[in-house]
Amino acid sequence: MGKVGLLLIGHGSRLPYNKELVEDTARLITEKDGTFIIKCAYMEKNTPGVKEALEDFKGEDIELLVAAPLFLAKGVHILEDIPMLLGLEGGLKKGRFELHNRVIPLVYAEPIGNDPLLAELMIRNVRTAIRTYR
Repeated sequence: MGKVGLLLIGHGSRLPYNKELVEDTARLITEKDGTFIIKCAYMEKNTPGVKEALEDFKGEDIELLVAAPLFLAKGVHILEDIPMLLGLEGGLKKGRFELHNRVIPLVYAEPIGNDPLLAELMIRNVRTAIRTYR
């Protein structure tokens, strides 16, 4: 398979931390696996929005586009807003994305959800907090 486009979608915030987290995560993904062409997008407060980031992909030479929300759990953005922006209806996870010269598959990934890695991260954060207490 050719190159895969990865649209990493964050919530966005008036404060800089959410945008920094999304962009840092994109950088870390690239360092671990350079096979993706990554673009970041935000649902609120930050730019680019999802529509603008999708437009940026139209000039890329990709064979597949994956939209991955950098969210922990399902909510209105995950279940309704993002699928609408991606042109997906009725809970579908697969669709089509029109580049300038052809149509490629689009896949919508799940949010992070319950994962043992998340528990490990929380344990690490709790232990760090305990060390600062002592």
